[in-house]
Amino acid sequence: MYVGRIVAVGRTPEGRNAVLYRVSSRSFPNRRTVKTSRGLAVVPIEGHEKDIFKNPYIAYNAVRIAGETAVATNGSQTDPIAEKIASGMSIRDAMVESLIVLDYEKDDFNTPRIAVAVARGSDEGWCGIVRKDALIVRSFKLTAGEAFFFATYEVSEPRLEYISPFRAATADEAARWAVDGGKFADLEKPVCSAAALATDAGFDLAGFTVGA
Repeated sequence: MYVGRIVAVGRTPEGRNAVLYRVSSRSFPNRRTVKTSRGLAVVPIEGHEKDIFKNPYIAYNAVRIAGETAVATNGSQTDPIAEKIASGMSIRDAMVESLIVLDYEKDDFNTPRIAVAVARGSDEGWCGIVRKDALIVRSFKLTAGEAFFFATYEVSEPRLEYISPFRAATADEAARWAVDGGKFADLEKPVCSAAALATDAGFDLAGFTVGA
């Protein structure tokens, strides 16, 4: 099944919170995940830089850390959500304000903006989506070894039944899990992924690019 971009928030069997992001794409598969001074970004691979002029939504910061909170999204909403949380706003309010202001992407598919966030020591993860027909922001109680996920298409609403097993000891393993672990393995057209995994000191970040 093809569901487009995917976000997930979960907890490892060892009790470490995490956010995951995955690019699945039919139109712009020539992208990769890179580390930057601000987190993890999705950008075109070498030789395809001009794709940004075909679609301005294909490059963005996908994962950022705001103090004790990790944020992952499918677009430019990553930055305002993270910055509002860093300024002291609650995760819920930061998601609501950022998603409603930016709204869904005005591309050929009216692509929803999706987001997840989790505080390092919290027992709940937050999920948000703004579609052409709805704005939904809600929290889920985290369970060790599971991750809540949803996407831009088909499974485009945060629901209790959208749960995947989640196993990862490192951020690298978490990023790879978003591509071929659990229920993510059944979702088509993976391109690249990004993950933030809680540690005793903060969050570790890692990206994975298919075929790299």
